[in-house]
Amino acid sequence: MTRAQNDALTRVAPGTPAHQLLRKYWQPIVLAEELAGPRPLKAARVLGLDLVVFRGADGRLGLLDRDCPHRGADLAFGRLEDGGVRCLFHGWLFDVDGRCLDTPGEPPESRICSRVRQKSYPVQERGGIVFGFLGDGEPPVLPALDCFIAPDSHVFAFKGFLQCNWLQAVEVGVDPAHASFLHRFFEDETDDSYGKQFRAASADSDMPMTKVLRLYPQPHIDVEPSDIGLRITALRAIGEGKMHVRVTNLLFPQAFVIPMSETMTITQWHVPIDDVSCYWFAIFTSFTDAVDKHTMREQRLRLYTLPDYKPRLGRFNDYGFDLEEQERSTYTGMGEDINVHDQWAVESQGAIQDRTREHLGLTDKAIVAFRMMLLAAFRQSAAGEKAPMELDAAAASQITGPSTMDGIGPADDWQSYWRGVDNRRRQGALRAWGSPAD
Repeated sequence: MTRAQNDALTRVAPGTPAHQLLRKYWQPIVLAEELAGPRPLKAARVLGLDLVVFRGADGRLGLLDRDCPHRGADLAFGRLEDGGVRCLFHGWLFDVDGRCLDTPGEPPESRICSRVRQKSYPVQERGGIVFGFLGDGEPPVLPALDCFIAPDSHVFAFKGFLQCNWLQAVEVGVDPAHASFLHRFFEDETDDSYGKQFRAASADSDMPMTKVLRLYPQPHIDVEPSDIGLRITALRAIGEGKMHVRVTNLLFPQAFVIPMSETMTITQWHVPIDDVSCYWFAIFTSFTDAVDKHTMREQRLRLYTLPDYKPRLGRFNDYGFDLEEQERSTYTGMGEDINVHDQWAVESQGAIQDRTREHLGLTDKAIVAFRMMLLAAFRQSAAGEKAPMELDAAAASQITGPSTMDGIGPADDWQSYWRGVDNRRRQGALRAWGSPAD
């Protein structure tokens, strides 16, 4: 990879190829829970843009540029009143659509209020996340992904801060090989092993995922185009005519969909704050029982602090590294939570990974395919063509799922096995979810 290519893929300031592409898609802005409480307003920085998101008294969501169009003061400190957000500097009031409703310091004959409008962006709430569209024109239609159509009772959303560029954060999620090393545990899971985030690889197998990864570190990886981006299949032959099959997905342009267990998937976006930092936003989707949101939130708050969802472990304390643990129980010596492992991996590459110095292997084929998709999308976008997943209503209606699974089946017919597992899970979801969410 050349220096110019690496810069194009990673830099996100206005005017860059990545900024121009990513603003064509709905971006996670904040968690819905961040707009709870007595003051439902939050500052956000996405793609180098400073924004303020708030929920009005009527429940409608607004997403505006953060600087007041009068004198540039910070609307993130504004007063939520009279149907909008009111700037503290001179009391100018803006509604969720950016319309100026009041300029109280102006004389009665002033018409400036009718001529001023703050930049606003389309916004919608899905799966516990507030999404905003930062581009021009009509926004694309979100497809009927599992995480979007499951009822609120069956989804849980959370986020976390990463001190690194967005691209390396996405790339760890489309790399099936790293789990055998970075997430290796020398002891298998117990009932309270939340942090390992691996469950039994198959209901009819007594071999947990942790053991599969430890004993079979050389997966055969297939990558193929899909209706949402890429489908990635990692196969591990485990003997006795059995095959461990893990199917994951790249959701273009900046998310992945992976299995957490037989009954739960994770859809995770990586949203650039600027060139050197990002947030991951995840929706956990259950296909059977309602999720215990309180417990899931408390589990994650063991590792993240509010209000900024910053990790308790990081460079500043060596990610909790413990030599005795590294020799005894984990490959990293950084605890059992795999989010910490991934955080170390992507942050240790530097603020922006220098891809001109890397040496890619056969197990990196999904990463190569993803980068090629991005570079092609830059060219399409610059030429005025639609990039992947820029969907109209007709195209969005054709996309569901996606299929993803982790299990052990027959080596001679693993394709039928994993599709059968997915079909059974979807039939179960129809019973568990009832009517899909609007």
